Amino acid sequence: MVFNTVVFLIFAAIFFAAWPTLRGSIVSRCGFIVVASFIFYGWWDARFLLLIIASGLIDYSAGLAMVRFPNQKKFWLTISLIGNVGSLAVFKYLNFFIDNVNSAAGYFDIAAPLPVASLVLPVGISFYTFQSMSYSIDVYRGELKPTRNVLQFFAYLSMFPQLVAGPIVRAADLLPALAESPKTTSLDRWIGLRWIVHGFFKKMVVADTLAPAVNAAFASETPLQSTVYWWIIIAMFALQIYCDFSGYSDIARGLGRWMGYDFGENFNHPYTACGFKDFWSRWHISLSTWFRDYVYVPLGGSKSGVAGSHGNMWITMLISGFWHGANWTFVIWGAAHALLLSLERITKWPTKLGSFPWVGRFLVAVITFVLACLTWVFFRADSFGQATSIIMQMLDFSRITDLSQLGRFSALQLLILPLMFLRELYFFLKLDQATWTTSHLFENARAVGMGMIIVLTLLFRGPGQTFVYFQF
Repeated sequence: MVFNTVVFLIFAAIFFAAWPTLRGSIVSRCGFIVVASFIFYGWWDARFLLLIIASGLIDYSAGLAMVRFPNQKKFWLTISLIGNVGSLAVFKYLNFFIDNVNSAAGYFDIAAPLPVASLVLPVGISFYTFQSMSYSIDVYRGELKPTRNVLQFFAYLSMFPQLVAGPIVRAADLLPALAESPKTTSLDRWIGLRWIVHGFFKKMVVADTLAPAVNAAFASETPLQSTVYWWIIIAMFALQIYCDFSGYSDIARGLGRWMGYDFGENFNHPYTACGFKDFWSRWHISLSTWFRDYVYVPLGGSKSGVAGSHGNMWITMLISGFWHGANWTFVIWGAAHALLLSLERITKWPTKLGSFPWVGRFLVAVITFVLACLTWVFFRADSFGQATSIIMQMLDFSRITDLSQLGRFSALQLLILPLMFLRELYFFLKLDQATWTTSHLFENARAVGMGMIIVLTLLFRGPGQTFVYFQF
């Protein structure tokens, strides 16, 4: 079930109509969440439910076994990791490995290709396996007591607002909240509404309007020969993926707030970042902190010496890239960010350039965004060859004055770009923290603005698109 459909609106209306009555006891509360979430997730394909149930039962049982058999904790953690990583390996990466083995066999003239598996990628598998895995790891570390209530565990694992595309919620944050009857105030409902409305606007107006131009540009293996065209396309993709993914997170957080739960911020205006360390503290925060806590730190983090800390960071970023998709382009994207992070650590260029008065910090943000756009090419391209061809076009400034391809864009698409960048400039300058924002006039203006956003979403929504991160 997708947020931007009539079916989901009906589903949400029924859920929230019944929620005040059923949230009282832990059995009815967690049972209702599980049933609703299974309906929400099984709407795509009911067979996917078997996988999430199996994954959940493994980790639920492993958590209890670690407490009952403390001398075998490592064994039960291993079972949990095998179950989660194994399901990812089979459903997400099996064909990737088969294709690479067949390519290698062909290179050595070995005529014994492996058959490609006919598997459908379960929606959201990368998210709920990480969420489930973090539960087992935290229990193993002694940082979390396992729950004995299976309904409470599955309510945590499958809660529908953030199930298929995050934010990735930690058990230590959500399980205790599920044990208590949630209460919501008028402020909670207002904040939730704001997040939901802003999320739908980001997705339906910005991301879905820009998507057709981006998809058309990448549909051909041979890119158009136009520098300006490709810079506009990649800037559009940067905004598309940001508004698509953060829009989902906003809607999920808003629905969670209506239920009485706080999922935490997942995006904090990443295109205002001053450097790539800052970028990753703002982009997909729940995933970046997950990799920090469960990959980077266990490898030794920054305590492994200069060379070791760089190596640990490179391993983390390469795994992060591979997590996003079974394609070498994602690995290269992760490596590109690792390289930029290493250069930043060595040269400290954001701090040095940012120290210049007036324009220093702004220049750092612009350079960070431009470099991020170049890395987005590998993220979006279908192949390494396509990505390198596009980057060559972007860096060929001999045609910088050629504007002949601008006719490929609609007026709305060209209007969205500067408006969204002005919005990010607003937050970059931190104008939202001015003292006047606390006035009643500002709150009234927000209410009027909310109504305008709803109208604009209905009038200027783009052609319906699934959420980008459903494929991950």
